[in-house]
Amino acid sequence: MHTPVDPTGQQIHLTRGDVTAHIAQVGAALRGLTVDGASVVTPYPQGIQAPFGSGTVLTPWPNRIRDGRWQQSDPHGRDYDEQLGLSEPKLDNAIHGFLQHTPFVVDEGDGSATLTATVVPQKGYPFAVVTSVTYELTDDGIRVTHRFTNVGADAAPLGVGTHPFFHIEGVDPRDLVLTIPARTRFAVDDRLLPVGEEAVEEELREGVRLGDVSLDTGFADLDRDIAGSAVTTLDGPDEQRLSIWQDERFDYLQVFTTDAYPGQDYAVAIEPMSIPTDAFNSGRALTWLEPGKSCELSWGVAYSA
Repeated sequence: MHTPVDPTGQQIHLTRGDVTAHIAQVGAALRGLTVDGASVVTPYPQGIQAPFGSGTVLTPWPNRIRDGRWQQSDPHGRDYDEQLGLSEPKLDNAIHGFLQHTPFVVDEGDGSATLTATVVPQKGYPFAVVTSVTYELTDDGIRVTHRFTNVGADAAPLGVGTHPFFHIEGVDPRDLVLTIPARTRFAVDDRLLPVGEEAVEEELREGVRLGDVSLDTGFADLDRDIAGSAVTTLDGPDEQRLSIWQDERFDYLQVFTTDAYPGQDYAVAIEPMSIPTDAFNSGRALTWLEPGKSCELSWGVAYSA
């Protein structure tokens, strides 16, 4: 008799004081976070794939590329016209990069873990990039640092996003108040691809009951605090606050709500992104990482009650 393979791979458990985290090897996914006894990352049952890519790392691009085809010139004048596989066949798009279903190599430390994988040259992406993600517990949550190193011969186009879902244990998710630090949002077509930008509704900037909105929306022009972080918040009825912050290299944000998350009546993903949807065609904020060079960017979660 064989033991069924867990589709999320090895499970990593981190503890520091009153903070614990649960990381899944496949997709280097954040699948659990508890602060002072309160769960703040939306759980899902063991033994299933991460629903909606819950918590996974999305690289070398997050979100969608129209028709899976991209055209760009690198900083040295080399032209690319590449066709990716259509990983979202329903909408004829390539979505969320290559590593959502990849088992990362795990290196655990004291209250931290680093997971590493390589994007190898393949159809539509003839580049080699090593990526790692380090989860480090803090006094009130977690800090997540993404690092990329170009191990190929040519400059590589690169973006990253992540897909964590959040809640505050004991509070109906619909009753949480969502506040988004963005001035513009992307208008999209019926394939969820950008066709323009428009001002963000004041209710989203000032705080709106989560159950009163339905979102699968990209945001830009983020307000930042004195430390340079853009902070999205979820507030509970008893002064609980969950803050999701992202540094200056995470210049975009996607917020997605659903009533189809397993075991939950309602769920919200708050997704830091370094590039917006279809940036491999628009070129907007796209990083061209030179051979042998590395870059880092960070986001994190803080909870208070």
